Amino acid sequence: MNTATLPVIDIADPGRADTLRAIDAACRDWGFFQILGHSIDEELLAALRRQMRAFFSLPLAVKREILRTADNPWGYYDCELTKRTPDWKQVYDYGPPDGGVIEPQWPSALPGFEPVIRAFYDACDALALRLLGAISLNLGMPAGFLAPLFRPAHTSFLRLNYYPRCPTPARPPDLSLAAAGHLGVNHHTDAGAITLLLQDAQPGLEVFHDGGWLLVEPRRDALVVNIGDIVQVWSNDRYRAALHRGLVNPDVERYSAPFFFNPAYSAEYGPLPSTTDARHPPRYRAINWGEFRARRAAGDYADYGAYAQISDYSA
Repeated sequence: MNTATLPVIDIADPGRADTLRAIDAACRDWGFFQILGHSIDEELLAALRRQMRAFFSLPLAVKREILRTADNPWGYYDCELTKRTPDWKQVYDYGPPDGGVIEPQWPSALPGFEPVIRAFYDACDALALRLLGAISLNLGMPAGFLAPLFRPAHTSFLRLNYYPRCPTPARPPDLSLAAAGHLGVNHHTDAGAITLLLQDAQPGLEVFHDGGWLLVEPRRDALVVNIGDIVQVWSNDRYRAALHRGLVNPDVERYSAPFFFNPAYSAEYGPLPSTTDARHPPRYRAINWGEFRARRAAGDYADYGAYAQISDYSA
């Protein structure tokens, strides 16, 4: 069993030299870390946990009144796939409208739900932008260099995860998919730039590190951060997006809330100028986020061909 410990970093001042060094080491060696000093109010975190439990406690028919679709990705869903394999979970997704068919959906039975979701989304957006500046500095670019990909428009979204009790939990010791039983989420990397995760007290997140799975013990005072495929591309593989998965339990249900910090659909990204030279040529050609995201999202609903990954864009 992997007995390593996920790095824990105080980011109250993310521009400090020692903080930048700690973030750089965590991105390079893990792709994951936990953060303290994140400035998100504890009362807001507690309110989000309450609303999350209240929402998933609603009758199934009520939750399905705001079912998300292939045309509108915001709302409730309980048939998601990861690597074309069903997950043992229910989700609620919230993100910005597009001025057309993509609109947030709110449960009418919970009037306090919308303001809490919006407040937590905004807090995570601001926090992720601060972390983006630290990553940009560590990769040799100005702190604000990457921000225009996320401002004024971006495609970030907040997900609420509910993992019900599972009579047949699976826990493959390697990178194989669950042949018998279920995982909450099969192993994967995140497609976007940065993910912030609020866990509950029940452990269930596992990170693949040094050839084995590490169970991340939840800390009530911390958020989990992981870098996604976009950061791996920016870094020209100096940083690697880590594989991770979600476990389920026969006796205990579990909740979590990841915020996925994603750029505008129009964003084009590739290795940053500071990460390439004659000895380190670009390992990726330019990728359009809208195209990549559409390819990845198609697999959330059914088996629509190959699972999109950044290796498809190798230079």
